[in-house]
Amino acid sequence: MQTILGANGVIANNIAKNLSGTKVRLVSRNPKKVNADDELMAADLLNKSQTLDAVKGSEIVYLTAGLPYKTKTWQTQWPALMSNVIEACEKHNTKLVFFDNVYCYGRVKGWMTEETPVNPSSKKGEVRAKIAQMILEEVKKGNLTALIARAPDFYGPFTPASFISVMIFENYAKGSKAQVMISDACKHSLIFTPDAGKSTALLGNTPSAFNQVWHLPTDRNALTLKEIVQLSAAAFGVKPDYVKLPRWALRLAGLFIGVVGESVEMLYQYDSDYLFDSNKFDKAFDFKPTHYATGITEAVASYRK
Repeated sequence: MQTILGANGVIANNIAKNLSGTKVRLVSRNPKKVNADDELMAADLLNKSQTLDAVKGSEIVYLTAGLPYKTKTWQTQWPALMSNVIEACEKHNTKLVFFDNVYCYGRVKGWMTEETPVNPSSKKGEVRAKIAQMILEEVKKGNLTALIARAPDFYGPFTPASFISVMIFENYAKGSKAQVMISDACKHSLIFTPDAGKSTALLGNTPSAFNQVWHLPTDRNALTLKEIVQLSAAAFGVKPDYVKLPRWALRLAGLFIGVVGESVEMLYQYDSDYLFDSNKFDKAFDFKPTHYATGITEAVASYRK
């Protein structure tokens, strides 16, 4: 049995698709089948006993849960949730695959690698660093078999939470101008969501991949946001019109729009190059990341379905 905790998000769904043919349990507050024979279990991962039940009988668990994008919520709920998952995995002798982001690195000059120092420059980054360290400490003690799979920002079909979807794809789909935060000249690595799901499932089913950190496969030919806009507009068949949103405007909007306000501390990701290196994965596996032009075309096509 392979179990996905935090099922039915875009990454969880893509992992589940790549586990077809094995027993899969999908766990969330209101899980829905991805594959016809998936087992469903409703559970709250902030509840220790429910988490223990959700993990029971699992060989591998994928933690892809998300929490409301609020710093105070993250500070209180993420450590509690992670503690429950770690305890459940240790009790049931279950391997853990944690799908992580890059917030723990903070601002990085050059390429982010698995060896990049953990140096968060945001409160949310501090939380992500803390929960990743909780896993690594248990691995070091020999209490837990786990791996951390890290990914940069997402884009792809049916990926509504991606900033690329919100600011570029959705605007072109409704005939508006695209939006770019702060700079259009900085390169910004992105991972194609089907690649993220497939590669995470691959890591989970590779015994030698455990007890280490992996960067998931990402096209190394990072584009600037201007280039992403141009490819997106071409795929939609519209003019590549866009506006740049300066930092001051985003800070002002954040006073009135909660999700924008919660994103202000992350703006360092958009005022300089954001480069994600997946050479370790590329060398270990026969896996070719989707090129940006192909991925953007596929993502745009999903708006016509």
